[in-house]
Amino acid sequence: MIFDLVIESLRLLCYSFIFFAVIWWVAKELDNWSIVDAFWAYFFSILCIHHLIRHPFHWNDSTIILITFVLLWSFRLGTHLAKRIFKDIRHEDGRYIKMRKEWAGRLYSEMFRFYMIQGVALTFLCTPFISSILHTEKSLLPIHWVGIVVTFVALVGEFVADRQLKNFKLNASKGEVCNTGLWAWTRHPNYFFEWLTWVGFALLSYNNDFYAIPGILCAGFMYYLLTRVTGVSLTEKHLSDSKGENYKIYQSAVPAFWPKKPKRKI
Repeated sequence: MIFDLVIESLRLLCYSFIFFAVIWWVAKELDNWSIVDAFWAYFFSILCIHHLIRHPFHWNDSTIILITFVLLWSFRLGTHLAKRIFKDIRHEDGRYIKMRKEWAGRLYSEMFRFYMIQGVALTFLCTPFISSILHTEKSLLPIHWVGIVVTFVALVGEFVADRQLKNFKLNASKGEVCNTGLWAWTRHPNYFFEWLTWVGFALLSYNNDFYAIPGILCAGFMYYLLTRVTGVSLTEKHLSDSKGENYKIYQSAVPAFWPKKPKRKI
C-alpha cells in the first residue's frame, strides 16, 4: 500500500507541475501573481475527484465524508480568495508586491520556482486523501466521528471569521482593527480554523493501512506554514505597519493564534 501511495503521489506531482506552470503563464499575462492562491485551493477539488474516479471500487463511508468536506473547504476557500483577487485584478496582495521588490530583475524565474514549490506542497498535502481513497475498509470508526465534528466546527468557524472581518471592513475607518466576535479571542481566527480543518482531515483519513500518519504530518506542516511562514508572521508585519499603535494595543490583549477568552474590552 505504501508503494501505491508513492506512485499516486508522483503522478499527482506531475499533474501539479503542469497545472501550476499554466497558472504561472496566466498570472504573467494578467500581471497579477496573487491568482495562484485561489487556484491552489480549487485544485484540491479537482485532484480529489480525479482520484475517486481512478479508484471507483475503493469508495467507503469515511472516504466519501472526507472528500465531501475537502470539496466544501476547497470551493469555499477558493471562491473567497477569487472574489477578493478578481474584484480588482489590478490590485495585488501585499505578499506578492514584496516578492516583486525582492526579486526585481529575475521576477519571472523566481516566480516560476515559487509556483512549482506550490505544486510540491499541494502534492504532499493531498497524501491523507490519497491514503484514504486507497484503503478498502467500509465502516466508520469512533475516530472518524470525532473527525466529522472537528472538521464541521472548523469550516463553520473559518466561514464566520471571514464574514465578521468582511462586515467590519464595510464601515471601518483607516487604522481601525477588527477586535470583535472571533477576532476578540485570537488575532487570526481564520488561520486557526484553517489549521483545525486539517486536524479534522487527519482524523477522517485514519485507516488500518496508513493509520492517520499522512494526515498528522500534513496538519503539522500546515501549522508550521500558518504560524511561521505565510500566515501569521507575514500578516502581523503587514498589519503592524498599516495599523500602527492600534494594532500594538490589539496584540497586547489578544493571542496571535490559539483562542483565549477575552479578559477585557479592547
